[in-house]
Amino acid sequence: MTSKRNIPTRRFIKPTFNFLIEKKRDGGEFTQEEIRYIIDSTLDGEMPQHQLAALAMAIYFSGMSAQETADLTEEMMLSGEVIDLSHIAKPKIDKYSTGGVGDKTSLVLVPLAMASGVVVPMMCGVEHDYIINTLEKLSAIPGFKSHVSNEHFSSQLARIGGAIVAQSEDLAPADAKFYELRKETGTIPSLPLITGSVLSRKLAEGSEGLVIDVKWGNGSFIKDLEQAKQLARSMTRVGRSMKRRCVALVTDMNQPLGDTVGTSLEVKEAIQLLKGEGPEDMKELVLKLGMEIVRLAGVAGSTLSAKQTVQRHLTDGSALEKFKDLVKAQGGDATFIDHPEKFPAARHIRKLPAPKRGYVHTINAAMIARGVHLLGAGKENPHDKIDHSVGVSEIKKVGTQVKQGEPLMMIHYNDEAKLEQALEYFKNAYRLAPKRPTPPPLVVERVA
Repeated sequence: MTSKRNIPTRRFIKPTFNFLIEKKRDGGEFTQEEIRYIIDSTLDGEMPQHQLAALAMAIYFSGMSAQETADLTEEMMLSGEVIDLSHIAKPKIDKYSTGGVGDKTSLVLVPLAMASGVVVPMMCGVEHDYIINTLEKLSAIPGFKSHVSNEHFSSQLARIGGAIVAQSEDLAPADAKFYELRKETGTIPSLPLITGSVLSRKLAEGSEGLVIDVKWGNGSFIKDLEQAKQLARSMTRVGRSMKRRCVALVTDMNQPLGDTVGTSLEVKEAIQLLKGEGPEDMKELVLKLGMEIVRLAGVAGSTLSAKQTVQRHLTDGSALEKFKDLVKAQGGDATFIDHPEKFPAARHIRKLPAPKRGYVHTINAAMIARGVHLLGAGKENPHDKIDHSVGVSEIKKVGTQVKQGEPLMMIHYNDEAKLEQALEYFKNAYRLAPKRPTPPPLVVERVA
């Protein structure tokens, strides 16, 4: 089911690590053999950490060419096991997001694609600090297991057409080492390193194509719109060079997506969306990403056909049934999907009152996410237990008119001390103005 790298031996004179660092520092371009040597030296611990850190910093400042990035991606992908899904005849397309506040689109898109005849092999890695990841949201469903073997992953895909699981340690282990180093050296935003990291993992899981949601704004680690566009271009270019179908949307993350941020609250919102209901911004993003998935898979040819396919499966209940199939396959209690009222509710709900009359001018999504973390919805350290009942709902969006005292959001909490900490972030997240602003477009650019 899986295969590892089998590279023919070549005559290659190993350079010193100093030479590699200086070469990249001075703007030089690595050969594929040099990149392979860097990856192998990282895996076996031959390259000292301080030199690896210097190399990451040199890449951060000097960048990498498209060919270097493609070679890096391939070598990291081949550093571990590569899952073979060729026994599954249906198209295998995954979706990746750079992470966003309130973004529960994966919970909707995976079953939606499954209902449309697309197999979705989704493995989830660790998100940046304040983002509640997809697996943390799914953990609100009692019994749901995110850690499964590669064999279970493959058989589940063949049986029901989709899976949302934790990243296997056997896949792209070189990326895991690089990622930890990037966190320690401040090189997380490096575009070639992001590209190599994401694509090496996604292609190792058996995907034939990838739909990417590159988020930019105050709720993303990518604050600059032009940088987000460059990342979208880098990912699609490298994906194509590796003979994979790839398309990216650059989307706005300057306010939370949907009406809720939390775990149970977001799962319940996803269930609404799977019934064809829910907030308009989430419906728009699900529709556009879903259309890209079915078109990339070849299930729908034209834009109109893709739109009709996605809308039909959202409204006829088939996507909701696929979500239940996925939950059951991974040990979760699917009765929570039929009866969302079974999810735990917080002991207290309190409004965040608008300090004055006006229009919501800006929202700092990162501050809202941080506040929700402080309530207990996220993990401050790996051993923390998530409080699935807390979070915020009924979030007023940019452009909404409010009266003084009217709620900007509803806060679901259990602990008064945690609420006091979180309130500072919630209050500072909103800026009101006397004139209505023009809300930013949700989808800024499509890159294919």
